[in-house]
Amino acid sequence: MDAVVTAGGIPKPDEPLYPYTKGASKALLDVAGKPMVQWCLDALSGAKDIEHVIVMGLEADSGVSCSKPLTFMSNQGSMLENILGGIKKVLEINPDAHHALMVSSDIPGITAEMVDWVVETCLQTDDDVYYNVIKREVMEARYPGSKRSFTRLKDVEICGGDMNVVRTMTVNEHRDTWDRIIESRKSAAKQASLIGFDTLILFLLHAITLEGAVKKVCKRLNLKGRAVLCPYAEVGMDVDKPHQLEMMRADLAKKVSP
Repeated sequence: MDAVVTAGGIPKPDEPLYPYTKGASKALLDVAGKPMVQWCLDALSGAKDIEHVIVMGLEADSGVSCSKPLTFMSNQGSMLENILGGIKKVLEINPDAHHALMVSSDIPGITAEMVDWVVETCLQTDDDVYYNVIKREVMEARYPGSKRSFTRLKDVEICGGDMNVVRTMTVNEHRDTWDRIIESRKSAAKQASLIGFDTLILFLLHAITLEGAVKKVCKRLNLKGRAVLCPYAEVGMDVDKPHQLEMMRADLAKKVSP
């Protein structure tokens, strides 16, 4: 499987990480001696299930590398455009590619083992979208004080992961749906419109299970999807705020200490 690394994010002056990036790429923030995205590329380098890697949002002279065949593509302007651009490049490289691994550049804790687990677990079935979720107890045991946001359902409390698998043709054929999904990420009103107010009420009342929520949302979006309970907190430990950056710097410094 080929991987698309989304690395186009540049924090704006009103965003928490701007004092650290000051107009530069978030993916290139130093984490324990190397760019944050390099940790992700190292994990992909060691993953036996990954063939090619496409980095969206960085140039070839950015100073990062990968042992797998690596393609750099400039920032396409939005998260959706970067995803679409990455999928298009995957299909140029391998026209027979059915699925692709989408990896955010801000989860530096991932390892090759975790990448292979995600790919192999997802491809046990044939769905359009595989979304990794992490239980609250798993996240807080690995990263106490990370202050992640969790969704409490009837049977489990979870947060979302940032390494997921999508069917290549699904992204291209359902562009409007993907646009709505991405636009709704940080808007409660848009989320309600997207998933339906009946489903939202069940969420708010904690009266729906994870499986039930997936079925309702997929039906609403006309997609075949699966939520995957991921045992690795690192997959959901994205760096959005200064305390999370410092937490990951301290955590990964232990790996490079002599």
